[in-house]
Amino acid sequence: MDKYKQMKKKITILGSTGSIGKQALQVIDENPDNFSIEVLTTNNNDDVLVRQAIKYQPNIVVIANESKYQAVKTALKSHPIKVFAGTSAITQVASMSKIDIVLSALVGFSGLQPTISALSAGVPVALANKETLVIAGDLIIELAKLKNVPIIPVDSEHSAIFQCLQGEINNSIEKIILTASGGPFRGKTAKFLETATPAQALNHPNWDMGSKVTVDSASLMNKGLEAIEAKWLFNLQPSQIEIIVHPQSIIHSMVQFSDSSIKAQMGLPDMRLPIQYALAYPMRLSNNFPRFDINNYPYLSFESVNKQVFRNLQLAFDAMEKGGNIPCILNAANEIAVEAFLKSKIKFTEMPNIIEKTITKLSFIDKPTFSDYIETDKEAREIAMELI
Repeated sequence: MDKYKQMKKKITILGSTGSIGKQALQVIDENPDNFSIEVLTTNNNDDVLVRQAIKYQPNIVVIANESKYQAVKTALKSHPIKVFAGTSAITQVASMSKIDIVLSALVGFSGLQPTISALSAGVPVALANKETLVIAGDLIIELAKLKNVPIIPVDSEHSAIFQCLQGEINNSIEKIILTASGGPFRGKTAKFLETATPAQALNHPNWDMGSKVTVDSASLMNKGLEAIEAKWLFNLQPSQIEIIVHPQSIIHSMVQFSDSSIKAQMGLPDMRLPIQYALAYPMRLSNNFPRFDINNYPYLSFESVNKQVFRNLQLAFDAMEKGGNIPCILNAANEIAVEAFLKSKIKFTEMPNIIEKTITKLSFIDKPTFSDYIETDKEAREIAMELI
């Protein structure tokens, strides 16, 4: 441990101004002897990026929105920080060889190419961008194996499974149980959801997340995407993945082994813990995060999921069963639908309709190439927008 503490891990944070990125920086604030920031990137939030850059003094910052390059460059002119712009620059910095780990906290499809870039360069990835594996899990896992590079999950559920599997390499998994808080609409009827507003959907009871992920949590699409991601991360069949609602969000997920034993990872709902675990892996670092006190939780409860009311979850499992480019279509259509819902262009209950119709309108590709995924994503977005 003493030797490890003397070795600072050099970190790249892709998406440093989002919820995961900000919490990752809090983790680094808690562990200044263990981590140093080399690269920070954002899509559009130049003001926050500049403040982060001045505080953490990274080697490089990247703003994807090229129209804001000059503003960032000017704000940082008195600091020894290189400034780049454009999505291609984000992909390039992900592959810097002197980086010890890349935290991919980008949202949606934008995380795919930087993750490929990092893995291709042999750089370990702490993956908070579940869409990367949803879109092209076969290509990503094959590349990680080829390069012998670890992908360490950051989502609380996948981190829980990952932690439960430590020391179990030769023991077969019967199934995994992904827990869901149920989101802000837990127990609500289809009739209620007809009039659900963006403000209501964004009012999550347990977690502080970005708007897109929070809406996905409300529709349970988030859990569907996590199921697809888990399939690739842990080499599972869809039949080995179960979803259960656990309103307290204390048990983050479970693994049932072939002998019927179940291991669970528990803790308060705080994303800083799985972020810290991923960045520090295989070490567990001390911290001052709030502790779980069992006396404050006299009981933990579980509920089944209603896939008829929350149709997005069923659509995700159907896409996982079909495979090929269907999960890519599902993800693209969902991103468009969520954006339209947040802008009050469609009802909450119209999102699954748009996703389902988009899937039926595109051709199925059984074994997509990378270019097939790019084209599928583009076409799916166009069709979803037309449906809106």
